[in-house]
Amino acid sequence: MNPVEKFPSIKLKGGKKKSFTPSLTIVLMLVVLAVLIVSLGFSSALTFILIETGVLEEEFGQDSSSYIVLFMVVASVFLGALASFFGSKIILRPMRRIIRNMDELASGNFSVRMEVSDSRIRAFKALSLKFNTLADELQNTEMLRSDFINNFSHELKTPIVSIAGLAKILKKGNLSDEDREQYLSAIEEESVRLSHMATSVLNLTKIENQAILTDVTVYNISEQMRSSILLLEDKWAQKELDLSLDFDEITIEANEELIKQVLINLLDNAIKFSPVKGCVSVSITESDGIIVLSVTNEGEPISKENEKKIFNKFYQADESHSSEGYGVGLAIVKKIISLHNGEIELICENGSITFTFALPKTQK
Repeated sequence: MNPVEKFPSIKLKGGKKKSFTPSLTIVLMLVVLAVLIVSLGFSSALTFILIETGVLEEEFGQDSSSYIVLFMVVASVFLGALASFFGSKIILRPMRRIIRNMDELASGNFSVRMEVSDSRIRAFKALSLKFNTLADELQNTEMLRSDFINNFSHELKTPIVSIAGLAKILKKGNLSDEDREQYLSAIEEESVRLSHMATSVLNLTKIENQAILTDVTVYNISEQMRSSILLLEDKWAQKELDLSLDFDEITIEANEELIKQVLINLLDNAIKFSPVKGCVSVSITESDGIIVLSVTNEGEPISKENEKKIFNKFYQADESHSSEGYGVGLAIVKKIISLHNGEIELICENGSITFTFALPKTQK
């Protein structure tokens, strides 16, 4: 499929804006108009009755025209205010419900939802649906954050306990040179592990807070891919993986350091979940000003439910947490691709997992 057809939105800086739905405005205008007509009608009818019965003439005499006008104005204002009060109670009831639920959401109750069927006004119904979507996303994010904190705390505690235990043994002395070297190596490995954990979380925070793409240069992304593969040679060589590379020399205008993080994350992810002696395929193509890069590995398919969560921060597809990682790599990847006005997608089929992202060749 042509990259332009597969990723149509990356060529556009913005899609067609949806037209504003004036349902609520029209309803409120009709209510105000109806209130004015009804109040004027009631006041006119009441005035007519009082004139016919002679009440006004008895009170104010023959020259009562000015008093009639005053009476009509007072009656209209009173009846209009009364009708507006009760009308607003009915019309704005869904809005008050939304405000109450927003207060609940702000206080941390992410389980609150709007009853969409209660609203007969299209604008309120659309607002209720958006509110429920927001609440769902916040609830899912809170669950992921809670799971991440629990898992991260466990991952953090393990190397700290190991380092502390080994340090106590070294402090006691009476160790052979071989044992001392072994304990020092273990402390070094656990320290590096802690450093990687901290770097991953700090890097995610830094990327998330970045709103403008900076340090954009033109460079060879094919060469960058080859360098990334060499950096991970120990990992794919240890699993005896077969690498299939399919790309020519392609240049791109982008932030080289950020795109490197994308390549490293996707390659590391593919290697991590590939079976021993499996295959990892990498392809880069260019068409109509769009560069498409794919990384494919053999492995267990990801469920449709998990496909929707795979790019969420703190989410790990390996729920047993037996594999390395802290659930932030793909979240970083998605944010970086978004900063470059690109798209990324996951495809699971025929026993393979493919991450494909598309970027514009130039950043305008």
